[in-house]
Amino acid sequence: MPSIKRIDHLAVVVSDLQEALSFWEDALGLSVSRVEAVPAEQSVVAFLPIGSGEIELVKPTTDDSGTAKFLAKHGPGMHHICFEVEGLDDLLARLKEHGIQLINETPVEKENGVRYAFIHPKSTHGVLVELYERTE
Repeated sequence: MPSIKRIDHLAVVVSDLQEALSFWEDALGLSVSRVEAVPAEQSVVAFLPIGSGEIELVKPTTDDSGTAKFLAKHGPGMHHICFEVEGLDDLLARLKEHGIQLINETPVEKENGVRYAFIHPKSTHGVLVELYERTE
């Protein structure tokens, strides 16, 4: 049976990563653990651990990515919430059975083995939701 384990991260879309870090690092005192390019999402992400999760600052690297379109339409701010799950394939099948609109019908796999899929905000009352599964 698929399950949601925890909130993995909250993603904030930004137009200027260094400017955003002046708030998150300098003012709040959080530390960046790493910055990485995410070619599949046409973005660069700064990861700021907090508790058992992270804040992710997401900057689009192209003008035509989904994140860039979101930024152009809504401006900087909250982009999505991500849940770490077990049984991602089964959970996606369950969501489809319930008529939930998925952005990713099948999981996308990152180089580090993490698999993820997004649920469309039309099915979640306006919140973009990401499901993350770590393979051990």
